[in-house]
Amino acid sequence: MVTRSAVRCAIIAGGSASRMGGAPKGLLEVAGRRTLDRLVEQAVLAFGELPLLVANAPDAARWRPELDVVADRIPGAGPLGGLYTAIMAGPAPVVCVAWDLPFVPHQLLTALATGLRDYDAFLPESGGPRGVEPLCAGYRPHCATAIRAAIDGGNLSAVGWHQAVKVGRLDLAAVSRFGPPGRLFFNLNTPEDVVSAEALAGPNWGAGLA
Repeated sequence: MVTRSAVRCAIIAGGSASRMGGAPKGLLEVAGRRTLDRLVEQAVLAFGELPLLVANAPDAARWRPELDVVADRIPGAGPLGGLYTAIMAGPAPVVCVAWDLPFVPHQLLTALATGLRDYDAFLPESGGPRGVEPLCAGYRPHCATAIRAAIDGGNLSAVGWHQAVKVGRLDLAAVSRFGPPGRLFFNLNTPEDVVSAEALAGPNWGAGLA
């Protein structure tokens, strides 16, 4: 059985951010607060300890000096490589969250950890075209073997390896208890997205409460 206290958290910082002019997306401010800082806070509220940071930037250790930083084990494998690195970083299950998701709350992270009691991978339904959000999801160590096989086979889809493991979903109704899915999984890809995020941020967002 997996309990919340036995689950780690990893923040995945990756991508070239070409549509953001190369600016590190998690260091962008929404309502006066960096997304990375808020995600660290939410991870601590959910798991009682600092998250791991998966990042390849040479200056990543300076973003939050108290965080342990690990670089991708398989360079060039995209988001799937980030998940693989997070899973391989320790023996416990891990809840991963992409650092460009400013509105993920600690209650959702906790729900994903709880779902790992019964599944190898546990993902929230997003209501989007893909159906689930693999970069805000929980993974057991067993997933590493399936992910490595997918990467070695040239399949870098974040969900293309799911048939090899037991996958569960947090259904959309359950996800919606934590907020509108379109807001929860809103990600920062362009400068226009930052403007939209400012509009989506609630009055308590900057304090880490909403």
